[in-house]
Amino acid sequence: MRAPLCSVLPGWVDHYGHMNLAYYLVAFDLATDALWPSLGLGPEFRARGLGTFAAESWQSYTREVTEGAPLAFDSEVLGYDAKRLLCRHTMFHAAEGWQAAENEVLYLCVDLGARRVGAWPDEVIARLAKRATGAAAKRLALKR
Repeated sequence: MRAPLCSVLPGWVDHYGHMNLAYYLVAFDLATDALWPSLGLGPEFRARGLGTFAAESWQSYTREVTEGAPLAFDSEVLGYDAKRLLCRHTMFHAAEGWQAAENEVLYLCVDLGARRVGAWPDEVIARLAKRATGAAAKRLALKR
């Protein structure tokens, strides 16, 4: 089994008794936060005045999760270029192992001072090169 990253909180549950769609994005964002340090996109990246902004996302809901369900994630770097990064997160019920949802996100490298898209630093490119699987995205692409 995968280690849980978070659990479905009471405030995340809607009137149907399952996690509201907005909170899937919250949970996927927690998975992004867990992935970033391994890619060199953590505090030292931000200390350089750089950040990542999500430009586009896609979600697919496979199976509902309810209050208290422990959630675990697999995160994958699908591809990247000089300024963009395409990732997929897959959400699982951490105790039972089944897939609950998946999320693809296109991120941009942003110069936070200028608030403009910029290039990844060389050391980030090197980490992305090591982690990129080259797997096909289901919905998004690096370029349109």
